[in-house]
Amino acid sequence: MKKGRTYFLNRLDWYIIGKILATFAIAIILIILIIIIIDLGQKIDDFIDHKAPIKAVIFDYYLYTAPYYVNTFGHLFFFISVVFVTSRLTARSEIISILSAGISFGRMLRPFIFSAVVVGVFGLYLSNFLIPQFNVKKYEFERLYYRNTYVNMQFNIHIQNAPNKQVYVQRFDNATNSGVLFTQETFNKNKVVEKITANIIRYDSVSKMWIMDDYSIRTINGKNEKLAKGYNDTIDIHLTPKDFNMKLFKVDVLDFQQLNKTITRERMKGTNKVTDLLLEKYTRLLNPLAYIILTLIGVSLSCKKKRGGMGLNLASGIGLAFALILVMKITATSATNGNMNPLLSVALPLILFSFVAGWLIIKAPK
Repeated sequence: MKKGRTYFLNRLDWYIIGKILATFAIAIILIILIIIIIDLGQKIDDFIDHKAPIKAVIFDYYLYTAPYYVNTFGHLFFFISVVFVTSRLTARSEIISILSAGISFGRMLRPFIFSAVVVGVFGLYLSNFLIPQFNVKKYEFERLYYRNTYVNMQFNIHIQNAPNKQVYVQRFDNATNSGVLFTQETFNKNKVVEKITANIIRYDSVSKMWIMDDYSIRTINGKNEKLAKGYNDTIDIHLTPKDFNMKLFKVDVLDFQQLNKTITRERMKGTNKVTDLLLEKYTRLLNPLAYIILTLIGVSLSCKKKRGGMGLNLASGIGLAFALILVMKITATSATNGNMNPLLSVALPLILFSFVAGWLIIKAPK
């Protein structure tokens, strides 16, 4: 090593990073295997009834499901890995030796934070790109070999299909791609200038148009009105059947770019899905920060020898980790069912526990 040259990470740092990542990999693989075994036990009858090939079950379903479990349980098991490694270093007095050698507590945190950033970036890639792609294939497998076709029982659907147009159907049946009691209103300066109604509207997959049965078209121009009626005609409402299938709307199959486009489209349509979409977007973007926050909490809790040893560190740390997850769920519910801003609902738990992490760092031995 050249004189005067310093490295961002030295041999000790790489040793700690290796221990953390190896422990995390082993822990997450074990929990995924356990979850898969339990899930298989619950679904195996359906797989047998639908004659699902073993190869498809393994490679077209559970292989595509594994990244979801990594992303779901990653925070907790990475935190456990940090506490485990730090507690082992503390028990062997290695933390005391590091600090006694004149290395600051902040410098000692570097390999831990680096590990958290690596896993966080990986989680960012999983949630925004890889998992949505895998979910498409997973749902296709479920459609063929597991779940029954869903029947939409949604009533009173309102959709803004253009800046000046509003569509309404009393009920939409996804099995036949048809709606009952259809209405489309066209506005000009907040006044209705055209109103189209039909008892039934059906989607024609060949022409990509909608067929109206028993329809009427009312055109309004000031005090003058024109009324036209008919029994069968086509109309282009710039919507497809999936736009009416609100309960079939799956956010987790959208990658980051698709999610942004969907948010823009749903805002224009005026649906109530915008909050859920924004919540999903901010969760994907900000949740990786939880790896860093939990790492700071885990190291601060575990770097001091305690009478309870590793068990006490794990119990205290897991309690805080579950508290963070609980607060995340509460704020997410407040955004979905209340008036809380989606960005604030995702950021607030991270901000609160950042203060907890800061307080623990101040209290940690130096």
